Amino acid sequence: MSRTAALAVVEAHLGHTFADRGLLAHALTHISALPADRARIGSYQRLEFLGDRVLGLVVSAMLYEAFPNAEEGEMSRRLAALVRRETCAEIAREWQVGQAVFLGDNEAGAGGREKPAILSDICEALIGAVFIEAGFERAAAIVRAAWTERMRQPSRPLQDPKTALQEWAQGRGRPTPLYRETGRTGPAHAPVFTLSVTVDGCAPASGSGTSKRVAEQVAAQTFLQREGLLAPVAAKAER
Repeated sequence: MSRTAALAVVEAHLGHTFADRGLLAHALTHISALPADRARIGSYQRLEFLGDRVLGLVVSAMLYEAFPNAEEGEMSRRLAALVRRETCAEIAREWQVGQAVFLGDNEAGAGGREKPAILSDICEALIGAVFIEAGFERAAAIVRAAWTERMRQPSRPLQDPKTALQEWAQGRGRPTPLYRETGRTGPAHAPVFTLSVTVDGCAPASGSGTSKRVAEQVAAQTFLQREGLLAPVAAKAER
């Protein structure tokens, strides 16, 4: 693929066509591709610095709006997960930046086009470049397009299914899940409870356990598994 075609692919995935193609090339230029006397200024590092700040602000605002009941500590943890190197590198791969990166021969030979550190940096540099050319709102729209679903569906579900389900519902702007007892079997000294959980706009899911708390956890886990948000695992027994 030619360099021009590779740049066009990045623009298509990014959702922004640059009027200044030199700015796009700047955001894709690794320090190894430049002479030593101008490598740092000519590389993507300054744009990465700017894009990192734009990304952090936009994702912080997204979290503030999506999780109105979340405390500062929780939002900080979510922010860290969403802007970490692995996430940015994953998005850069989706934008197919690897084939468009300007690298020195040694870095290219060492697999630089697939290195998470380089991909992550370029992801942020591209956000910075869009900010420079088209302003904050355009850059924010690109961030929201790439990060919203990741915010709504964390890559690592919480161990507590009830908490995971509540956060999933909040992330989609839905009311808190509603739990309701639907049945009880067994003797009085050892009952088995069955509860259903309902999330607005979704079919209910059920779970059973030796206490209402366990039944709620099982119901939440069943819901998450059905929606593909949690791998099937055995529910923890109540201690």
